[in-house]
Amino acid sequence: MPVTGWKLDAEERKVLLERFPPLWPHIIADHVTLDAKASEQDPLPDESSAHIVGSISDGAGLQALIVAIGGTTGRPDGSTYHITWSLDRSRGRAAVESNDVIADRGWNALDDPVPIRLIPARF
Repeated sequence: MPVTGWKLDAEERKVLLERFPPLWPHIIADHVTLDAKASEQDPLPDESSAHIVGSISDGAGLQALIVAIGGTTGRPDGSTYHITWSLDRSRGRAAVESNDVIADRGWNALDDPVPIRLIPARF
């Protein structure tokens, strides 16, 4: 089943990795999910700009950046728009855990949101 959402621009990703150093050895840092259960017929999202507004690291192998799209961090499915930034697979961590970590622990707001460009995509 395909996922719809947004990819990060490759050049912008490089800049963001310098600005937000990964805390764990396995760097993901490549997309924001809109719908994890999309069909091939579902349209791609229209939005192409967003802001990184916060972050979370659980101290146990998972780091994510919180993203606001269209002025909200809330995804239509009730979870939070985010970019899984880094994780530690040797601790058994997986990117899919980001939603649970954010829901359980909340997140820390940035003093100044960082504008980013997103590329609508199916992956």
